[in-house]
Amino acid sequence: MNLKKVKISIPVYFLLAALLISYFYPREGKFRYSYAEGKPWKYGLLTAPFDFPIYKSESEVKREQDSVLQSFRPYFQLKKNIQKEELQKFNSDYQKNLHETVASEYARYIEKSLNQIYSKGVISNSDKQMLEKNDYNSLMLMTESKGSSNNNNANNIFSKQSVDQIYTVQSAYNYIINNIPPDLEKEKIIACNINNYIEENIIYDHDISEKVKNETLQQVSLATGLVQAGERIVDRGIIIDNKTFNILNSLKIITETRSGSNQRQNWTISGVIVLITGILFCFFLYLYLLRPKIYHKKKDVFFILSLILIFTLLTEITVNYSLFNVYIIPYVIIPIVICTFFDTRTALFAHIVTILACSMAVPFPSEFIILQIIAGMTAIFSLSNLTERSQLIRSSFFVLISYILIYVSLTLIQEGSIAKINWKMFLYFGINFIFLMFTYTFVYLIEKLFGYTSGVSLVEMSNTNTPLLRKFSETCPGSFQHSLQVSILATAAASKIGANIQLVRTGALYHDIGKMSNPGFYTENMSENYNPHSQLTFEDSAKIIISHVNEGVKIAQKYNLPQQIIDFIQTHHGRGKAKYFYNSFKNAYPDKEINEELFTYPGPNPFSKETAILMMADSVEAASRSLKEYTEQSLSELVEKMINYQINEGLLKNTPLTFRDIEDAKTVFNEKLKIMYHTRIAYPDLKT
Repeated sequence: MNLKKVKISIPVYFLLAALLISYFYPREGKFRYSYAEGKPWKYGLLTAPFDFPIYKSESEVKREQDSVLQSFRPYFQLKKNIQKEELQKFNSDYQKNLHETVASEYARYIEKSLNQIYSKGVISNSDKQMLEKNDYNSLMLMTESKGSSNNNNANNIFSKQSVDQIYTVQSAYNYIINNIPPDLEKEKIIACNINNYIEENIIYDHDISEKVKNETLQQVSLATGLVQAGERIVDRGIIIDNKTFNILNSLKIITETRSGSNQRQNWTISGVIVLITGILFCFFLYLYLLRPKIYHKKKDVFFILSLILIFTLLTEITVNYSLFNVYIIPYVIIPIVICTFFDTRTALFAHIVTILACSMAVPFPSEFIILQIIAGMTAIFSLSNLTERSQLIRSSFFVLISYILIYVSLTLIQEGSIAKINWKMFLYFGINFIFLMFTYTFVYLIEKLFGYTSGVSLVEMSNTNTPLLRKFSETCPGSFQHSLQVSILATAAASKIGANIQLVRTGALYHDIGKMSNPGFYTENMSENYNPHSQLTFEDSAKIIISHVNEGVKIAQKYNLPQQIIDFIQTHHGRGKAKYFYNSFKNAYPDKEINEELFTYPGPNPFSKETAILMMADSVEAASRSLKEYTEQSLSELVEKMINYQINEGLLKNTPLTFRDIEDAKTVFNEKLKIMYHTRIAYPDLKT
């Protein structure tokens, strides 16, 4: 990810992050206190800030509403004109079509039955099912009086009608068919199609029913009393009983309702912006003053702020929409990842900043801060350098144990009883633990997206069975052996002066892979009988020797090696000279002007402790092979000569090495070289 072309200054990143966090902060008014029924009050004396009613609990209100609704009956309209219209329709059809085939006795029976049915009323099947479902055994039947309208209910006449006496279309039809007198034929009644004259004349009136129902519910009072301003509510340590719990709930409702005003919301948002900006500003100062190397890399700042943003916004969204418990979120991923790619102090600082920002949105913020910060510290202390997958599993177990122990301890302190433990919290911690187990995959994705290199990746790359190193050992056995020796020297020096040991070891193994392009032109790979440089000019020989740097970069890029390893390939000679051919040219042509650039490596010079150590170890190991005898004095003089030359040439001036670091490195090189070139005793031959 290349952020160098993005023309945004580093402080703007922090400001944008603060605005994003503030934008997603929960907007509803927030009660300042956290409490629960049956638990002690954790704060000081609380008095009523203003007059407010004591609201009943939801269960009490529901119970009273159910009680008053027992007398409620739904309202229906009786359409009298339906009966008249349907009877006229039947008589008309009878005179036109049926009077010749159906006797008048049948017509009188049908007319009498229809009058009887309509006098009781006909209702739809859906309305009938609604009445039965809600156990309504009666309904309120409204009949409009003369001169009234639907908009004037005062002129309506209301009467209670039993549900059992009301017909549906089907039951009305069955009633007519099943009650035919014996002297009449059923087939002729059916032939009259009496179902055509049965229509619903009792219609459900939703508007009036809901209006009456709401008026009935309004009879239930939502409050049971009043708390006056200044009245004592609760004091520290007092167990919150049901009455006090209801009072606190009432105060919370009123407070959050009042905070809904635009002016109050604006002040709240302003406070959130100032506080979040202040928290991130502290992190900005930390990077600017104590970690300038991170601060001046936009990619690094963007990555760390992205981690903080992801977890903070996830927390705010979770709280806003009540998605799940916040303790499921694996906040410890932040210190683990930052510790893997940067350092433990930055990891801890970033974790604290994230937890402080998240605590503003979560319930019980003090417990949240204690749990998360201790869990983060546990992860950092148990995983200072991620080099194996098993370390991550072990660290996840330690984090899980710390969560459980701290939660149980806080519960015992606040409740004084183990019976008050919420066992669901252990489930949340377990899910958190499972998410932490996938951190390795997350680390791998970050390496690919941001070009970072973790300790695990360095360990994998330093395996000599990797395709590239195996090819290197087969193509350039001498150079590979040299790289192994340099790795030993550089690793020991890195351990002594506090550099990244694994990074130095891996960089040393790959620093000379460019020699695979022309292996026979390097002394360690030459045969004793043939030197290809004997037929070349000094300039051409120097060009071939120097080219192994650029060739190494090409090979590394082909095999997708990270930039941290490519840095070792580019800097292990810095801007130094190919001394053998440079000195040979000067000796052969003392009066000829020399183009020094032809004998100078492309560089750049080392810029870190690790790359500087490799340059020193590489030159010392290579030069030691040219010694005629290996004594303590000759090795010491060689180390002093080679490293002092690099200092005098300015090759180490861009590194953070101190004089003490350089002296410690010299001491380590002396000790290791003495061991490497220690002569073993000759085994005596067996006398026969």
